[in-house]
Amino acid sequence: MSTGLWSEDKTGGNGMYKHGLAGKNILSVAQFNREQLEEILRLSHDMATTVARFGAVQPLHGKVLANLFYEPSTRTSSSFIAAMQRLGGTVIPINNVQFSSVAKGESLRDTVRTLAAYADIIVLRHPETGAANTAASALERYEFRIPIINAGDGIGEHPTQALLDLMTIKEERGSVDGLHIAMVGDLKNGRTVHSLSQLLALYEDIHFTLVSPESLRMPSATVAFLNEHNCGIKETDSLDGVLEEAGVLYDTRVQKERFGDPAAYEELKLSYVIDQATMKRASDTMVLMHPFPRVGEIAYEVDDDPRAAYFRQMRNGMYVRMALLAGVLGKV
Repeated sequence: MSTGLWSEDKTGGNGMYKHGLAGKNILSVAQFNREQLEEILRLSHDMATTVARFGAVQPLHGKVLANLFYEPSTRTSSSFIAAMQRLGGTVIPINNVQFSSVAKGESLRDTVRTLAAYADIIVLRHPETGAANTAASALERYEFRIPIINAGDGIGEHPTQALLDLMTIKEERGSVDGLHIAMVGDLKNGRTVHSLSQLLALYEDIHFTLVSPESLRMPSATVAFLNEHNCGIKETDSLDGVLEEAGVLYDTRVQKERFGDPAAYEELKLSYVIDQATMKRASDTMVLMHPFPRVGEIAYEVDDDPRAAYFRQMRNGMYVRMALLAGVLGKV
């Protein structure tokens, strides 16, 4: 790429970032250390600068992405498609598996092996926790082995969402260290908060306030991980006193699709609603984030508040996914 996308001080002198992504699967936030995160954030920021200047570049010309989604998705699927196209590549979009051989009973293993025969990289969204690892294992010794990017597996992880959330925090606040973040809503089933909290634990002086109904609390394994990394943690079922202290409020919807009992969902779905009155209680510098879709937990009236960062957060998703695609395919 000859677009001024990077400068020599970011490289090892060979025009390449030192991210170590080339040829790798992106399956879990656990695979990253802080140095790698900072490299990915730098590359993502440069992607944003490049898109602003040029709209699109061509490092992935001739490369093909298989976008394999077993669950409905708007932002993740669209942003991966846009990211690949802005990098000059093309996409095999499979956003309705009911119209594919999956409807005939084809296994995930056979589906990803089929797509690996045609594509250079697969992005996978699946309702089962661990599905991305299963897919990667199916390709490990396959003749046409290609990388897998986990775009969300059940209530497990969503590593690319965590990376775009981290970019948003960095871009909005200027730094991540010293962050006090309030995570609000369905913390039990929210794979976005599971992944983001693990990334934030790699930074210094991080404090969490975890706000949820008792039945939707953050999994004990995640809380234990945060404790092991010396994060400050407070768990509560109330927003009282939280808004005034938090530097970031990360709101999540209660996930209807994870409930077996519709009545339980109806009881909990609007446990916390962020509206103008709520925002008046928050700091003038607080950043409001949400992974979307929203289903009533943030009022539309909040959208015009400059502290509402969720649409900027979505845009950052494209930049991060551009960085990951280019990095994994060895083109930066």
